[in-house]
Amino acid sequence: MREPDWYTARELARVEPLPPRTFAVASADGLTLAEDARARGDLPGFDTSAMDGWAVSGPGPWTVVGEVLAGHAPQLDLVHGQACVIATGAAVPAGTTGIVRREVGTLDGNRLEGASVAGEDIRPAGEECAAGDVLVAAGSVLSPAAIGLLCAAGLDEVVAHPQPRACVVLFGDELVESGVAGVGQVRDALGPQVPGWLRRMGVVTVGQRRAADTLDAHVEQIRLAASEADVVITTGGTAAGPVDHLHTAVAELGGTFIVDSVAVRPGHPMALAQLPDARLLALPGNPQSAIVALLTLGSPLFDSLSGRVPSPLPEVTMGEAAKAPVGEHRLLAAGLVAGVVHPVAHLGSAMLRGLAAADGFAVLPPGGSAAGDHVAWLGLP
Repeated sequence: MREPDWYTARELARVEPLPPRTFAVASADGLTLAEDARARGDLPGFDTSAMDGWAVSGPGPWTVVGEVLAGHAPQLDLVHGQACVIATGAAVPAGTTGIVRREVGTLDGNRLEGASVAGEDIRPAGEECAAGDVLVAAGSVLSPAAIGLLCAAGLDEVVAHPQPRACVVLFGDELVESGVAGVGQVRDALGPQVPGWLRRMGVVTVGQRRAADTLDAHVEQIRLAASEADVVITTGGTAAGPVDHLHTAVAELGGTFIVDSVAVRPGHPMALAQLPDARLLALPGNPQSAIVALLTLGSPLFDSLSGRVPSPLPEVTMGEAAKAPVGEHRLLAAGLVAGVVHPVAHLGSAMLRGLAAADGFAVLPPGGSAAGDHVAWLGLP
């Protein structure tokens, strides 16, 4: 399989969205709508007061004849020269021509004086929307504000694409999970951080497994992970070392590689495969390479599974020249200030210190970029 360039690989990672489901509106934050969300009723559903004070009819002064509180239907109608106490959000009684705000009204017994402009401080029924209006269009990602709007307009449920579920499978007998790694060992730095990246990318981590450096263990752990998740994410074993069994394991499971390495540094030996019941995203074992792979192939994969519409990467300005291999893109970990990027220190593919200080990656074209050049920017989630 010919390795694609970086941009082509990202397009190859896009898939059909997960089938939509019905969700309670209050639990749909961050989900992408599969259908338009339409108002079930007018908003507001009746004329309401926008202020605390008095609803009045005609010119003043007025005689106060009752009150209307929020949550209660008016039990009176007003005629010219009458007023009633009213709370913000309460339905204005029939005959109301305006509102006298609490702070400008003067009450002497039941006699009210104050300023009122016809129609002022009254929110008319349907001012914000009418029943049937599209409030949030299909393809939109629901925000807390959008959820509040839908609830206000009477919706209890929406139809949306679910969050993708991922199960992480860690390869490598050399990995240790606590303390300082000994000679020949490596402290696992991916198992603890990948779920956090996935959470920021809108993915639910449903499990994490370890696979010994044998083919049988690889096959079994990938099979189990695929039964639990939409995407299996593996770490390490993407090259052709003596205990790198990933490619053989995928074949034994009936899978097919969609992407098998990408013309980019770091992260070159990343891969994406289709298994019978799930996708498999293979991250290299070097930590910075792994995160490059997660953003390169994982971002478009997860976005498309979630139903999110892809958007072009923003452009930034190179603050200094930087090299890239001939014939390959380079993802350069960098800080971003006012649209200008500067590389961080500690850029080795096995290093995490630079990544921890970075805001994202400048996408350098093959051969590199000069200071002042405009390049694509892949921000960290």
